[in-house]
Amino acid sequence: MNRSPLKYFLLVFALAIPLWLFGGRPLLGPSNFPLTLSVLIQPFVPLIAASILVYREEGGGRGVRRLLRRIFDQRRIRKKIWYLPIIFLMPLIYLLTYGLMALRGLTLSGAPVAFLATPILFVAFFVLAIGEEAGWTGYATDPLQERWSALTTSIILGLVWATWHFVPLIQMSRTPTWIVWWTLGTVALRILIVWLYNNTGKSLFAAIVFHAMINLSLSIFQIDYDQAIVWFTIGVFTAMAAMIVTFLWGSRTLARYRYA
Repeated sequence: MNRSPLKYFLLVFALAIPLWLFGGRPLLGPSNFPLTLSVLIQPFVPLIAASILVYREEGGGRGVRRLLRRIFDQRRIRKKIWYLPIIFLMPLIYLLTYGLMALRGLTLSGAPVAFLATPILFVAFFVLAIGEEAGWTGYATDPLQERWSALTTSIILGLVWATWHFVPLIQMSRTPTWIVWWTLGTVALRILIVWLYNNTGKSLFAAIVFHAMINLSLSIFQIDYDQAIVWFTIGVFTAMAAMIVTFLWGSRTLARYRYA
């Protein structure tokens, strides 16, 4: 493919720098998770970067339209059983974390999300996920997999993805320990996203829905996410899921089931 992941990574960071410099001031929301311009706009930076590069590399506007059409490429998901991990894997991981934290007596945070608000939240998180996955998955994943294995691709993307969030996390006063455990979970999440992408006919829609479910699950389970122990637990559970996936589907492609 006529794509450069390195150019993409550099452009994603370059476009985010103005947000980091001028968009960190809280607009509204709780002190532990304030709503800032960076939080609102940064999720769309990967899509913007991918669109700029695709416009230059793949036939101008037609290339961008091809990228955008992939947002709803659910027809690629031939085996509908893949909707089970796409939709339910992250709620399961957060449910396990919630149960373990409840046993430890960790306090909850905030009011539970109303059931009727869940579809609205999902739509909002789906839109935000489009902004990120159109770039990380739609643009960068395939050219990286042409050079390296699916697992190596996942780790590279996961580390870049996590690093790209460091400045907003620091602006929200997250501790180094908190960021370390959050990064562990983030890299593991990218392994799961690439696994789902490769097993659903390279469906960008699958990656977007899974990403939306990450954030929706985070909102539903009202755990005190300020504490590093919470992200340590989430990171461990997510890493365990990633290791199981890697063992069963193979590190080379994450798509050849060992016992097929």
